[in-house]
Amino acid sequence: MSSSISEIGVGHYRSIRVDDLVREIPASARPDMRVPARIFADDELWQQIVGDRSLDQLVNVATLRGVTGCVYAMPDVHEGYGFPVGGVAAMRMEDGVISPGGVGYDINCGVRLLASNLDAEEVGPKLEAIVHDLSRTVPSGTGRGGRIRLTESELDRVLAEGSRYLLERGMALPEDLPVTEAQGALAAADPSQVSSRAKQRGHDQLGTIGSGNHFIEVQLVDRVFDTAAADAFGLHVGQLTVLIHTGSRGLGHQVCTDYVRRMDAAMLREHIQLPDRELACAPIASVEGRAYFAAMCAAANFAWANRQAITHLVREVFERALGPARRLRLVYDVAHNMAKVERYGDATLLVHRKGATRAFGPGHPETPEPYRAVGQPVFIPGSMGTVSYVLAGTDEALSRSCGSTCHGAGRAMSRGAAKRRQPGFQIRRELEDRGIVVRCPSNAELAEEAPYAYKDVERVVEVVARAGLARKVARLRPLGVVKG
Repeated sequence: MSSSISEIGVGHYRSIRVDDLVREIPASARPDMRVPARIFADDELWQQIVGDRSLDQLVNVATLRGVTGCVYAMPDVHEGYGFPVGGVAAMRMEDGVISPGGVGYDINCGVRLLASNLDAEEVGPKLEAIVHDLSRTVPSGTGRGGRIRLTESELDRVLAEGSRYLLERGMALPEDLPVTEAQGALAAADPSQVSSRAKQRGHDQLGTIGSGNHFIEVQLVDRVFDTAAADAFGLHVGQLTVLIHTGSRGLGHQVCTDYVRRMDAAMLREHIQLPDRELACAPIASVEGRAYFAAMCAAANFAWANRQAITHLVREVFERALGPARRLRLVYDVAHNMAKVERYGDATLLVHRKGATRAFGPGHPETPEPYRAVGQPVFIPGSMGTVSYVLAGTDEALSRSCGSTCHGAGRAMSRGAAKRRQPGFQIRRELEDRGIVVRCPSNAELAEEAPYAYKDVERVVEVVARAGLARKVARLRPLGVVKG
């Protein structure tokens, strides 16, 4: 810690200022805390963070059995279900717990970036038609199904094999899988641990983006910060890109719902006392813990397959508009809302990342081979209508944050408050006045996702970069947005 330590009150806690960008709530702050809680934020973000229950939730996470090191809050942190969104916690495999609330309802929500082989100016007047076709081709909205219908056996293969199954069906390219986190599939997945209700909800949702903050965004690379990393990622100023953000849809939501309920038996048997019922958990090695992990992995495979199916559909749209030579290359697909088994020195840990992503550096064995010289690609989308960022993970992040960084700008305002502030049709008009093509069937959804409802992505990314969690590589400016 820094020798210049100051204390700042956080509700009924005291926080120690470790440095300009890190504050710590020590384990002594509450009798049931097992580890300290560390928060990455500058002064302005800190004031936003203390405005909700994020820190209370982070301190609660620090009480869980088997938690080790520190629990972390990323600069985009905000209140969630049980764990705060933007929270990271590592559990010892031998005596730790696994918590559905530490993963979230949208299991393996994630972001993937596609890079085109043309500059944005070459698209010209076709942009509006492309965005319109994307909105027609990729279904969006709560509960919406798509044109891909899976039989029971086909769905089980998606749950077991993830993106690999779509390669067999001609909806993925061989080069897509090596640049997808975990190559698009977790081997521990067991479709038999996914309920029939969850499968019923997901059987027609492959290739759909859902609602809320999920989107497809056509973008322009408007700035490069790290030329070597940008070259490795295949990005240059003026290039047209597509960013996709979605997850496991209703299937993942149901898996979380099912297992929050199933944890009750394990907590009673193991005498687990919790400060918040939403932290429902079970020992990793228990029957319930193993079953949830297997179901979570299956839902994660569904999410990777979902983003891969959307990629296939987006490629079809671009080929219709611009010809078959205009291909979209997958740069990377990175997940948030996951619990992953990872090695840290001699220890094997289960790392919960809720609204946080991996940010592995050049030295990590799971960084894809094409990016070993610069680090794993990291994507931090802004709010609708603001810029997004491409970054590269660092080796320093392993010791600083369990190799983690934030997954977005982070909400600064509830959806209800955003809707009350300004009607959606005005948001639509303002975006269109800025030259951004918008396709969203619901003005209410637009109001909920208004740019002012989120933290300043520029500030969030600056904290990430200065704290050493990831390096800035490129900035992406929106040209067209498809929302649920």
